[in-house]
Amino acid sequence: MIHNYTIDKQINHRSIRKFKDQHLLPEQLKTLYTVFSHTATSMFMQNASLLHITDEVKKKKIQELCNQKYVGAEGDLLIFVVDLYRNQQIRKQLGKDDGRVHTTDIFFQAMEDTLLAFQNVANAVESMDLGFVALGTVNDHPKKMLKTLALPKLTFPVLGMQVGVPDQEPQLKPRLPQKFTCFEDSYPQDFDVHDLKEYDQVVTTYYDLRDSNRRIDSFTKQITGAKLDEHETDRDELSELLHGQGLCLDWQ
Repeated sequence: MIHNYTIDKQINHRSIRKFKDQHLLPEQLKTLYTVFSHTATSMFMQNASLLHITDEVKKKKIQELCNQKYVGAEGDLLIFVVDLYRNQQIRKQLGKDDGRVHTTDIFFQAMEDTLLAFQNVANAVESMDLGFVALGTVNDHPKKMLKTLALPKLTFPVLGMQVGVPDQEPQLKPRLPQKFTCFEDSYPQDFDVHDLKEYDQVVTTYYDLRDSNRRIDSFTKQITGAKLDEHETDRDELSELLHGQGLCLDWQ
């Protein structure tokens, strides 16, 4: 296997949830903005935008919606947004109709742009010896989040990122062995859950020895547990809210 600075940073990624009480320097923030804007983009549509949240009231509300005390606390909070509003406005102001802006196809391309931009920024963050945690929780209460961010139609928050100077050194979480995730040419369908027995023990040991939030929990136990059990959450409103934002209107 090849090793270099970038690869070693990637394979040793750890989510940081405790940061030193300092903000990003202006040159660091400018660098992240530049990396964001130079990310690969489908059809050169550039369907992503980035919000840097600095308003204390808004940060507090986002923290409450995410139910994670580190969100909007030390460090800086970024929100990555699917943005079809800008291109709709370009078409409208130049005398064109919305065309395909409201289709699932274009929404998926915008999702791809936004997720690629997130990972590009994440790599840049770690290259500067900063740390981050991805915040999927920005969609735990999507209706309230849209209102808090005051986003226009044809936009939607995809992921958040709390970023800053790390104030912890968490252990490396063990991932699934590659034989279960990386395949040549075709997807094998002879999966047997019993083959995960050894990995389950590795994960259980990881949680048992972890520095904080101690628990003993295997991987298969998590998959068969409450995370995926049938239950209602505010996330069930996502498809309705996407339609309300003028997105994926052909998917109803």
